[in-house]
Amino acid sequence: MTDVVMPQMGESIVEGTLTKWLKKPGERVERDEPLFEISTDKVDTEIPSPAAGTVSEILVEEGKTVGIDTVVARIAESGAAAPGPQGAPPPAASPEPPAPLPPAPEPSLTEPSGPLSPLVRKLAREHNIDLTQVKGTGAGGRITKHDVEARLAPAAPPPPPPPAAMPPMPPLSPAGAPKTRIEPLSPMRMKIAEHMVLSRRTSAHVTTIHRVDMTKVVKMRGRYKADFQASYGFSLTYLPFLTRAAAVALRHFPLLNASLDGHNIIHHNEINIGIAVALENGLIVPVVRGADEKTVAGLQRAIVDLATRARSRQLKPDEVQGGTFSITNFGSYGSLVGTPIINQPQVAIMGVGTVEKTPVVIDDAIAIRSICLLSLSFDHRLIDGALADQFMSKVKQVLEGWSEEVL
Repeated sequence: MTDVVMPQMGESIVEGTLTKWLKKPGERVERDEPLFEISTDKVDTEIPSPAAGTVSEILVEEGKTVGIDTVVARIAESGAAAPGPQGAPPPAASPEPPAPLPPAPEPSLTEPSGPLSPLVRKLAREHNIDLTQVKGTGAGGRITKHDVEARLAPAAPPPPPPPAAMPPMPPLSPAGAPKTRIEPLSPMRMKIAEHMVLSRRTSAHVTTIHRVDMTKVVKMRGRYKADFQASYGFSLTYLPFLTRAAAVALRHFPLLNASLDGHNIIHHNEINIGIAVALENGLIVPVVRGADEKTVAGLQRAIVDLATRARSRQLKPDEVQGGTFSITNFGSYGSLVGTPIINQPQVAIMGVGTVEKTPVVIDDAIAIRSICLLSLSFDHRLIDGALADQFMSKVKQVLEGWSEEVL
């Protein structure tokens, strides 16, 4: 018998909400096959089965929040019978086994662009979908859960023809309709709220903002963008350049790569950078490990892989913990600047604004440059303003003098 426990999905996580069971008592489950879904303030994901066998007992019902390492189910391993209802007689033996029916043809699961997750295979089998006819939007053309769900969604009806004249605007609140609608926060949203409030209470937040000339990076990206897409199957963005610059600066100013534990400073020898990923119902920060040892191409590959699996709920527990510094890219939504909240127990987070062409004065002449505003929120309990600005000046120096090749 194997105990299935609530896993720890991050250093500061002490509990998780079991949102959905994917197997019922008495059903067969394979090792590493998705068994249940959980939600925390760091991740909303599926948890694989630790062993192959039959689900013997389910001990925690859907929607219940329990501490980490709590036993939520038990699996009778292969060869052991799952317990049936108490006092139930054994099934009578059939005098003659019925003629076996030929198995239903299984849809093709071959996808030349990349491997398939257990969830994608399961959805394809349940809905008899030929995956060779599904276009993957994941890293390297990998098919994700959302690609399969999009295939299942009914086609949208054609839009109605435009009216001859603009009709009068209806009232915002029809007569008799309720004026409010109450919706409870999702478990993930509640955990995010708790985590953000805790961070504001814990750290003395200060934010410094620096203007960076990204013109050399923009030119480098433009030179390699087409070849990069052809070689790797995904786009080259600005984020790996910024992550690379932050990793270099962290090596020069390692105190920003530290964390606080009470009155103790924990100095981290590894540079593990968390990259904030926006989800449909929240936010998650998967971690790029050994970021200072990766090239721009390696960083882009890691970022795309983590973001894709975060959105398809395929992240592993150790991929959302162990971060020593974080980056959030709100510029992808057009924001110029922001003041991000520190991801505990880290002491700093860098925010990235949009890159846009801006008139600037250079040697008393007006020139057009690609400008980005970078913000650094830091914990003033450990980091002083002078050190924070020295760190950002190093990031700025790396980006403005960029010479490292991409391919």
